[in-house]
Amino acid sequence: MEPPKRRRFGRQREQLSWRKTLKRDWQLYALVALPLLFFAIFRYLPMLGNIIAFRRFRPGGSIFGEEWVGLRYVEMFLTDPTFWAVFGNTLAIGSLTLLFCFPLPIILALLLNEVRSRYFKKFVQTISYLPHFLSIVIIAGMLMQLLSLEGTVNQIVRAVGGDAVPFLQLPEWFRTVYVSSEVWQTVGWGTILYLAALTNVDTALYEAARIDGANRWQQTWHVTLTGIRPTMVTLLILNIGAFLSVGFEKVLLLYNPLTYPTADVISTYLYRVGLEANNFSYAAAIGMFEAIIGLTLILSANAISRRTVGTSLW
Repeated sequence: MEPPKRRRFGRQREQLSWRKTLKRDWQLYALVALPLLFFAIFRYLPMLGNIIAFRRFRPGGSIFGEEWVGLRYVEMFLTDPTFWAVFGNTLAIGSLTLLFCFPLPIILALLLNEVRSRYFKKFVQTISYLPHFLSIVIIAGMLMQLLSLEGTVNQIVRAVGGDAVPFLQLPEWFRTVYVSSEVWQTVGWGTILYLAALTNVDTALYEAARIDGANRWQQTWHVTLTGIRPTMVTLLILNIGAFLSVGFEKVLLLYNPLTYPTADVISTYLYRVGLEANNFSYAAAIGMFEAIIGLTLILSANAISRRTVGTSLW
């Protein structure tokens, strides 16, 4: 057993070392303090409001509700057919977004990695990145202009002998419009991470693969994709965790009562129920249900990834 005097001196050395480190790197700790404060105030502190999912909340009363009602609001949305229709829309749009928006940045990064012309590569990167810096309001406005009855798309349709299509008024077209705009807006930005990961792939592995007779496709499959697999898995887990968090702003700006059957998602339903109908407790119960599902998805994806490919977030 370690003598008490030695343990005391050990703790003193640790305290001196911690103080010395803080004094030396205080600028870095100061930079970290603001983001931590932001998350504490705007992410963790609002979690206390989840209590109103089990209490009756009235505007103007206690912020933690007036009386305990238990699982009343949970039972309400579990038996609400409108909620399950909205939940189905969220799953459909989230699945389509994940199906297209996750692999396309990888494909674009692989294609750009094969480009030898430096100027052409920079041109493609710049063009593909630009939509990311446009606000959702601008994106929605552009879509409305392009897809209106007198917009560019319908002008092209008429030019080839077709009839104008009210894309934003037809439920069957909403998911196509939404996912297409998401691909256009996010694929270039997502490519940045994969291009950065590609720079860490050891070039000696390509030499060894060529010596073994591997063609270009085999090198891509066995060397390139294997080298960026940790990045791919990490981003996939994060995307799965945000699976139900379909873009609220874009859906809210683009949908209308005519497209509710396919466009209404959990976030927009919460907006109407909570803010427009003032049923905050019911909205809090649905939001907590969505958060629990998201947490379950990200934990499951992380566990499966750790067991199958040996890469995970933690």
